[in-house]
Amino acid sequence: MDRTLEEELAHRIQTKGKITFAEFMDLALYWPNGGYYRGPSPTGASGDFYTAPGAHPAFGALLCLQLYQMWRLLECPHPLWIVEAGAGSGLLSRDVTGFATSLPDDFHRSLRFISLDPSPNPDAGGANVQPLVTDGLPLTNLVGCILSNELLDAFPVHVVEKRDVQFLEVYVTLKDGKFVEELDEPSTPALSQRLESLDIDLAEGQRAEINLAMYLWLSEAAQALKQGYLLTIDYGREAAELYSQKRFRGTLTTFYRHTQTDNPYVRLGQQDMTAQVDFTTLMALGEKLGLTNAGYLTQAQFFSNLGLRRWIARLPTLGLAQQQRDSNRMGMLQLIRPNGMGDFKVLVQAKNVGDTPLWGLQPSTELQDLAQQLAPPLLTDRHVPLLQGQYPSYGAGPTKFYPL
Repeated sequence: MDRTLEEELAHRIQTKGKITFAEFMDLALYWPNGGYYRGPSPTGASGDFYTAPGAHPAFGALLCLQLYQMWRLLECPHPLWIVEAGAGSGLLSRDVTGFATSLPDDFHRSLRFISLDPSPNPDAGGANVQPLVTDGLPLTNLVGCILSNELLDAFPVHVVEKRDVQFLEVYVTLKDGKFVEELDEPSTPALSQRLESLDIDLAEGQRAEINLAMYLWLSEAAQALKQGYLLTIDYGREAAELYSQKRFRGTLTTFYRHTQTDNPYVRLGQQDMTAQVDFTTLMALGEKLGLTNAGYLTQAQFFSNLGLRRWIARLPTLGLAQQQRDSNRMGMLQLIRPNGMGDFKVLVQAKNVGDTPLWGLQPSTELQDLAQQLAPPLLTDRHVPLLQGQYPSYGAGPTKFYPL
C-alpha cells in the first residue's frame, strides 16, 4: 500500500508478466497512493474537466424537482434517502438540498442526502447532507433514489480487439521503462460472452471496451434499494451504436487540464480516463436484478421536460445585470448543448413502484404549474465561470461580445 502508483504498476507487471488494461486503468484512477481520483477533486475550472453540476445550479435544482415527485409517488416517506455515488466535490448535494427548501409540503424536512466518493467532498454541505469517503455503497433498505452523474464512464474497462480473425484482449507490460500494449488471449470468457449476448461481431482490426465492473455496481445498488429509483446520467450509447464501425478504435478517452489527450500511458495519476457506457447492457442487467426500465432519453430531453428552457426564458425578467444574465444563460445552455452535455443519456430504473410517468420522462402540466411559482437558481462562486472562461475580457469596459 505504501508503493507509489508507478511502483505498484511495475510490481504487478513484474509479478504477472503483464496485466489487463482494466487493471492498469483501475490502478491509474484509484490507487490510494497517486491514483487520479484519490487526490484533490479534478473537477472545476482549475481541474481537468467540469461536470454538469458545476456548470450551473439548475442541474441540481431540476433534479430536486424530480426527486420531489418521486417522494410523492413513494407516498412521502420520512426520511427519503438520496444517495449520490461518485459525488466528486459534493456540489450536487448542496444544490439539491438548497433548492428543496423552496418546494411545498415540507419536502426538505424528509430529505436525507448521502454523498459518496473515494475522496473527501469539499463542496458537500447543506441541511441533512452526510458526506462519506468510500468507493462502495454501505447502505441497505433504502427508500428513495440512488443517483450517479458521470460515474460509470470512469469504471475500469477491458479493451479487446479483433486481429487476424481472433478475438484478443489488450494487456499492458513494460518495455525499456515504458508502458506498452500487448495482445493475447482474453483474461475471461465474460468478454466474448458480453459481445455475443449483444449480437456484436467486431470487424477485423476493430477495438472496443467492455465494462464488466458495472454489473457489480448495479448489483450492489439494486440490493441496497428497497423501494424507489436508480437514476444514471452518463455519456454513452446503446450497444449497436456504441460498437459500430463508426467507433472503430473504441471510445477510450483521456483528459488533462480540459484538453483531450487520448494517451493513457502518460501523466499517470494526473489525467482522467473514461469510456462510453453501454446502456443496452445496463438496462438488461437491471432487469435481471429486479429493476424496471422506467425511461431512457438524452439529458437535453430530460431537463427540457423538467423546465430548463422555461427558466432560461425567464432570466431577462429577474432584473439581473447583463453579465450576470449572460453568465447564467451560458451555464444553463451548457446542460442541454447538442454534441455536448445535452447528448449525455439519462436512464431511470425503478424498484417496487407504480407506473406513473416521471416528470423528467414526460412533459407534465402539473410540473409547469409548480415551476411557475419557482425562481431559477443562479450561479455561485462554487460553480464554473464558463462565460469568463470563454470570453476573459467580457465585462471589462466596451466589448464586441454579443449576448447569447
